[in-house]
Amino acid sequence: MFKFFENLVDPYCDYVEEDHPPRRLWPFMARYMRPFRKVFVLATIMSVIVAAVEIGLIGYMGRIVDLLAGDPSQVWEEHRVELILVALFVLFLRPALQALDVLLLNNAVLPNFGTLIRWRAHKHVLRQSVGWFENDFAGRIANRIMQTPPAAGEAVFQVFDAITFSIAYFIGAGLLLSDADPRLVIPMLGWIALYACLVGWTIKRVGPASKTASDARSRVTGRVVDAYTNIHSVKLFAHNQRELDYARDAIEHSRKTFQIEMRIYTMMDVMLVMLNGILIVSVVGWAVWLWMQGEASVGVVAAATALTLRLNAMTGWIMWALTSFFRQLGVVAEGMETIAQPIDLIDSEDAKPLQMFEGKVEIQSLSHHYGRGAGGLDKISLTIQPGEKIGLIGRSGAGKSTLVKLLLRFYDAEQGRILIDGQDIAQVTQDSLRDVIGMVQQDSSLLHRSVRDNILYGRPDATEDEMIDAAKKAEAHEFILDLEDPEGRKGYDAHVGERGVKLSGGQRQRITLARVILKDAPILLLDEATSALDSEVEAVIQDTLYGMMEGKTVIAIAHRLSTIARMDRILVLEQGHIVEQGSHSDLLSKNGLYAGFWARQSGGFLNADDAAE
Repeated sequence: MFKFFENLVDPYCDYVEEDHPPRRLWPFMARYMRPFRKVFVLATIMSVIVAAVEIGLIGYMGRIVDLLAGDPSQVWEEHRVELILVALFVLFLRPALQALDVLLLNNAVLPNFGTLIRWRAHKHVLRQSVGWFENDFAGRIANRIMQTPPAAGEAVFQVFDAITFSIAYFIGAGLLLSDADPRLVIPMLGWIALYACLVGWTIKRVGPASKTASDARSRVTGRVVDAYTNIHSVKLFAHNQRELDYARDAIEHSRKTFQIEMRIYTMMDVMLVMLNGILIVSVVGWAVWLWMQGEASVGVVAAATALTLRLNAMTGWIMWALTSFFRQLGVVAEGMETIAQPIDLIDSEDAKPLQMFEGKVEIQSLSHHYGRGAGGLDKISLTIQPGEKIGLIGRSGAGKSTLVKLLLRFYDAEQGRILIDGQDIAQVTQDSLRDVIGMVQQDSSLLHRSVRDNILYGRPDATEDEMIDAAKKAEAHEFILDLEDPEGRKGYDAHVGERGVKLSGGQRQRITLARVILKDAPILLLDEATSALDSEVEAVIQDTLYGMMEGKTVIAIAHRLSTIARMDRILVLEQGHIVEQGSHSDLLSKNGLYAGFWARQSGGFLNADDAAE
């Protein structure tokens, strides 16, 4: 039975992805509700039926009181069938109706609705560009991905569990009182008007207060996660207190916003108790007065009393449900600031997979300044022949990393274009472009998974032997066999910790190298690929790297000039321009910037900041 309801909606069903999702709350929610339309209709019907049953039972209680006012010896004889049917209804049919109602909400809607939002939101965020992630905290993004789905699910739950139910209940209560005596509806209508004013007052203030509080909580999460992610720097500079003060500022702001939100609820509770007192006195008092005038039966008084006491108990729950509904919508609105942002770097409508032939790279009048008008690259033109090995050097900020990021299309160039085998990379799919490029970065962070998973990330369909062979070529196999994590997993099954923190920098870099070796892409990008290795390991790895380069088009960034001296051509970048290029010997003979860098390097590293013009 549970599986039937749990499988009514597939949260992973196909859907049309939007590069520019709605930025307004209700259209945003409507996108996720589409697969649930039939379930929502059925849930609405069941909520109304459950409310009608509750009202009907209160009305029948009044009839029971009237029956008891008659001759006791005749009640069973005259009403036996009726009483038995009502008893069977209460014992069997009412629980079945209630069960269907809660199965729809608890098993069909809640687990699947939150899952659907989280899945689609994560899928949307993963499509964002590298630059988008660089402009936000990973912790805040993750927090919004995690808190928005349950908030949206809770809001939907309240619609059917409380809002639809309460509307149906109020209408039923009015009909019940009207049937007993139309005059009893007058005080109830007056109370409903006052109650509606209180609801409006509360909602008007709870929504903004809830969003502010949610924003403040996200800020706390971002600051805390930032400290944890950079714990080595925190400890290295002995800045525990500084981080505590930084977090306390956000935590205190979160406390104050939460206090403001709670003040609204306190005032709401006090006013609600006063309103409910007015409801009880007016409806029950009037019913008693009608009975005293001989215009209402004892059953009517009993039903009116039971109904008002039930409404008294329900109003607090309804108010909390409504405020919870709008509070959760506030959380969703805050989450939308992240998960509804448009994709700023997309494939063109007619994008086709990149077709690799030789590996020729052409850079034509390429400029990119990150929207600042300065820095980055300025009208670079360059042709890299198939199989050619290019070295890039230059001072920090000269444009080396920008060139690599544009080649990977982490950003769209502001001007100019890049061609691979005659195909503009802006006109091919991003995945196909990055499939043909292997890159070893200076920051060799790893996934918090096993060593095997990290190496196979380069080529998931590789065999075990191919993976081990890549590890051996990267001089990683021996130390991998000695690894063991706190869970007792060993060797290639050992987990490396977040960003690979359980390994040394050299170990991380060798696993990264193994991953790229396994990928065996025709274009190879190296950004300080051996910077974390000791001299002995680097000497061995250098031979492996040059073996990897055979038959590939290579672009290598290095501050250690000895690592690129054997390249076919070396480019010297300065303020976004190529100012020198040629082989190592050619550039030394020109006695220019490269020769100055070479003469001034210390221990094989480019001392760019001290180098003379």
